[in-house]
Amino acid sequence: MPDAMSDYLGREMTCEGLLDCFHGLKDLDREVFEVLAAAETAMTVDDVAEAVDRERSTAYRSVRRLVEAGVVEREQINYDDGGYYHVFAPRPADEVADEMQRMLNECYAKMGQLIGEFREEYDEADAPVPAEH
Repeated sequence: MPDAMSDYLGREMTCEGLLDCFHGLKDLDREVFEVLAAAETAMTVDDVAEAVDRERSTAYRSVRRLVEAGVVEREQINYDDGGYYHVFAPRPADEVADEMQRMLNECYAKMGQLIGEFREEYDEADAPVPAEH
């Protein structure tokens, strides 16, 4: 993961890389997201685990991170005779993109505020004058 803004800006990114950048997701999370996005219908955790060739618990943790990040939705399916299970699908791309845009705007505003504070704190007018020799 890049340590500085210049690292991010100098790095070649894909649109899928935005999930990593905005939500701190792992490689497996991106793989799971891509599997869910390519699926024709919502998938169970067992389906996801099979698709990414991982243990069910590992797939579940990844799906949970995606749900917590707000890029995947969970739906409960009820059996007629009682009981239920969950299926997962990506949220609509426009909703996810709007949320990332909101986050970017908040970040931009916060960075602008901090840059203003930096200017005030380290203004050249307040800098000490070098001693003459």
